[in-house]
Parts: sequence; structure tokens; C-alpha cells
Amino acid sequence: MSRYLVDKFLFTVDRDPALVERYREDPVGTVAWWEAEEANRLLSCIADERSTWLAFDDAERAALAGHDYRALFALGAHPFLTLTLFIAMFERDHDEPLGFQREYAQRLADFSLPYPDIAT
Repeated sequence: MSRYLVDKFLFTVDRDPALVERYREDPVGTVAWWEAEEANRLLSCIADERSTWLAFDDAERAALAGHDYRALFALGAHPFLTLTLFIAMFERDHDEPLGFQREYAQRLADFSLPYPDIAT
């Protein structure tokens, strides 16, 4: 598992409103596109700098493509990155204040300490 790459996906998608919408509407296509085009782009100011070896494993790809934040949490994705992206995507689907945050907490309620390691 590359927690770095999953966290990088969550971070970069969350910072681009168009990508947030793309990921909401077409998660499979967005994950495939991002892995092919963006995964190896370095987080620097130099657009042409790239690595060549980063890729999601099958569990990561499935969790991201399925909007499965519970699986992402279990895999060690950073919970703040996961929560902020999924709030941007799904808070609008809830009528009550903090509706998605409550759903998120409820779906993760059976996790006990120690939580999955989020160190990268």
C-alpha cells in the first residue's frame, strides 16, 4: 500500500473543484486518469518533472473508485484528507447540518484504538 500516493490523490483532487465534481460523477474514470496522468507528477513547480514508479495497488484503486472512505481509512489514508474531500463531494446530499460528517463517523465507529497507521 502506498499511503503517500493515496494521500496525494486525496490532496490534489480536493484542491480542484472541477476534479472534485469529476471524481463525484465518474470515480472509476477519474481514478484511472489520475493514476495514468498525475500520479507520477512531482508536487513541485516544475511541470515536466516526473517519477516513473508510482501506482495504486488493487485495494487502493478499488477503494478510491468505489468512494469507499471506510476502506481508505482501514488502508491508512489520512482521515483529514479523506474527510475533507468526501465532505466536498457528499455534504450536499444531506439535509441536516453536519449530515455527512455524522455518516462518516458512524461508518467508522467500530474502529478502535490504535487506528491504522497514517505515517507516510
